[in-house]
Amino acid sequence: MIKIGNIELPDFPLLLAPMEDVSDPPFRRLCKMHGADMMYSEFISSEGLIRDAIKSRMKLDIFDYERPVGIQIFGGDEEAMALSSKIVSTVNPDIIDINFGCPVKKVVCKGAGAGVLKDVDLMIRLTQAVIDSTHLPVTVKTRLGWDDNSINIDEVAERLQDIGVAALSIHARTRAQMYKGHSDWSHIARVKNNPRITMPIFGNGDIDSPEKALQYKNEYGIDGIMIGRAAIGYPWIFDEIKHFFKTGEHLAKPTVIDRVEAVRNHLTWAMEWKGERLGIVETRPHYTNYFKGIHSFKTHKQKLVTLDRPEELFAALNEIEEAYVGYEVV
Repeated sequence: MIKIGNIELPDFPLLLAPMEDVSDPPFRRLCKMHGADMMYSEFISSEGLIRDAIKSRMKLDIFDYERPVGIQIFGGDEEAMALSSKIVSTVNPDIIDINFGCPVKKVVCKGAGAGVLKDVDLMIRLTQAVIDSTHLPVTVKTRLGWDDNSINIDEVAERLQDIGVAALSIHARTRAQMYKGHSDWSHIARVKNNPRITMPIFGNGDIDSPEKALQYKNEYGIDGIMIGRAAIGYPWIFDEIKHFFKTGEHLAKPTVIDRVEAVRNHLTWAMEWKGERLGIVETRPHYTNYFKGIHSFKTHKQKLVTLDRPEELFAALNEIEEAYVGYEVV
């Protein structure tokens, strides 16, 4: 059993990664239904929280059915991180997570996210500020280093553990790689095998199948896996991996009917949480992933991304069900 503070997770948990514009409550609910053991919010700007930015405040919404759940914050200023940590603590998530891994330029340019990888002393000060400002367990998600010439994850892991970080998730790429190229999990394995490291170490990067999940579990000895992009439009991946671990066999692929049901739920929950108009608009980018690989789907997709009334959208989903009765998803 894996423990983060007082939170008990199953042996070798599967975590849903924090993803901007993806890991909101409707999507997290679907992933929880399909086997995710722990999830994180979209990352939240510490400065935005302090300014009372509406979008940042909305990201604090968590629900009991999705626990255990962590709220992830980012920033480059100690005072702002401390204050945002106090704000986050008031909504009582199970964990506060700090993002030191986002490679996007607009975040890095503010000295936050993966930008902090250039200054480990600053990373430690920012993390300490959060730890000192909350009663909750604090975890960190980061990358291997800034680039291939400055991989510093070994030092980072030891120093974070020394100040009380409860778990570390490592994306097996450098910031320079962004999301391209090969992820190198050997660095994660080295951290995990360091006799000084006792906190749970979770691996992240390129896990997109049950076979790969099992291979990486066995080969690198990590405590669990964090799944990001492979879950977008495909929350079934968590159940598929767990089933493969137990039986060595594959679950049947979700049918078109299963996919329609997931979309119907996603859309319904998005409208309930965000309001009708915003829920409809912000669900549109997900349709491509839910119906990826479905033959002759272009006309149906065009309807889904242009219709703007709930009853029309649900009617279009019913049409998809009828059109693909008996269709086998490869």
